[in-house]
Amino acid sequence: MSSSCVFCRIVARDQPADIMHVSDNVVAFRDINPQAPTHIQLVPKEHIESAADLEERHAGMLAELVRAAAHLANAEGIADSGWRLVTNVGPEGGQHVYHLHFHLLGGRQMHWPPG
Repeated sequence: MSSSCVFCRIVARDQPADIMHVSDNVVAFRDINPQAPTHIQLVPKEHIESAADLEERHAGMLAELVRAAAHLANAEGIADSGWRLVTNVGPEGGQHVYHLHFHLLGGRQMHWPPG
């Protein structure tokens, strides 16, 4: 855990957030600046800087995170209409918080390309 990382502080419950899901390895909370009617951040409890830093040992956590996203999409009523799960890596990839996180987006038509 990094005390300077906003997502680590949310995981530790040292910073308020609208928590939607907690499991052994994953915490999910509503984004404070939503880009869609449903915009939820899913983060590992372990501080991992980005998807570029994932290792084989993270496979279970990633599966848990994707299952949580599917559960939340269902709970939010967007499972049937469709949703997007995306992570950004590095400054040109749009990463602003250097703690691995996935955006669950839905509730509106998504466009391609996204950028």
